[in-house]
Amino acid sequence: MTIKISIDCMGGDHGPAVTIPAALAFLKREPDAELILVGQEEQVRAELKKHHAGDQPRLTVRHASEVVAMDDPVEVALRRKKDSSMRVAIELVKDGSADVCVSAGNTGALMAISRYVLKTMADVDRPAICSILPNQKGGPTYMLDLGANVDCEPHHLHQFAIMGAVLFEAMEHRRPSIGLLNVGTEEIKGNEVVKATAPLLRADHERGVLNFYGNVEGNDIFKGTVDVVVCDGFVGNVTLKAIEGLSRFFKTTFMESTMSKLGALLARKSLKKLNPESYNGAGLLGLKGLVFKSHGGASAYAYEWAIRRAFDAAKYNVQAQLSTLIAEMLPQTPDAGAPGSTIQQG
Repeated sequence: MTIKISIDCMGGDHGPAVTIPAALAFLKREPDAELILVGQEEQVRAELKKHHAGDQPRLTVRHASEVVAMDDPVEVALRRKKDSSMRVAIELVKDGSADVCVSAGNTGALMAISRYVLKTMADVDRPAICSILPNQKGGPTYMLDLGANVDCEPHHLHQFAIMGAVLFEAMEHRRPSIGLLNVGTEEIKGNEVVKATAPLLRADHERGVLNFYGNVEGNDIFKGTVDVVVCDGFVGNVTLKAIEGLSRFFKTTFMESTMSKLGALLARKSLKKLNPESYNGAGLLGLKGLVFKSHGGASAYAYEWAIRRAFDAAKYNVQAQLSTLIAEMLPQTPDAGAPGSTIQQG
C-alpha cells in the first residue's frame, strides 16, 4: 500500500533547506511512500537540484504562492494567505490527494487552518496536539494536549484522554493506561478542572472504556508510570519546552571540556534516548484528516522523524480507528467555552 504525504516545504524556521533533505532521506528508507512537496516552486526545485533529485519518480511538486511566517497572526494565515503552502498541503488531505500532511509551520496557524479546512470530528469540541516522549521502561509515553488549548473544561480533558488512548492503541497495538497530570497523586490535589475531570475518567474505567490509572506527577512522565498523560495545553506546552531545554542543556554541558566529551562518548547510547529530535512529530487529533506538526526549529534529522510518524499513522489507519472509536466512546457534551487559543506560534 502506497502512502501519500503532503509536505509544507516552506514551513518552519528553515523552510526547504530542511524539509526537502528530510523528505529525500525518508524516501530512500521508505519504498511505500510518495511525497507531494508544497511550496514556492522555484525554491523547491532549486533545493531538489542541489540534491540531484529533480527526477525522483515518487516526488511531485505543488506550487503555492504564499508562505505563513512563524510570527504571522492566526487571522492573517487563515483569512489573507489562502494560497499558502500550509493551506494547500492541508487541502490535499481534504480532497483525498494525500493521506496525511506534515508541517513545521506556525502552530496556531496550523491548528486554525486545519480546523477550518478539515473540520473536527463529530462530538469532538477541540482538537489536541499529541506527541511522544521516551521513558525509562524503553517505551513511549504519549502526552496531550501540548499547546492547542490553553483554557480547558473537564469535558475537554476527558475527550483528550479518549483521543490519546485511541491513538496509542492504534500505533502501539495494545491498550494503554491513562494518567491525569496533577501536582500530587491524591484525589484532593489539583485545581478545580483537574479535580472535576478525574471522576469522568474513573467512570470510564469502571465501565471498561478506559484504563484510568489516576493522577500522575511530572516525574511519572519519564518513569513510564502510564502510557498516556493528559493535561491542558498550557501545562503541556510548558512541560514540553522545559524538557527540550533540559536536553539541550545536557548537550552543551557535555561539550564544555575534554573530560565532558569523553563522558558523553561513553554515555552516548543513553543520551541518545533523551534526544528530542528523535521524538519530533505531533499529531493533531480530533480532525477529519491526519495532520502532523514538526517542531519549527527542527533539523533535517528531526523533520524526517515527523514524516515517519505521519507515515505510520496513515499506514496503521489511525484516522479510521479514531473516527470509529471516538464516535463510540466520546460523550456528546457541548463546548462550554470559546475555541481554545494557541499557546505558541513556533
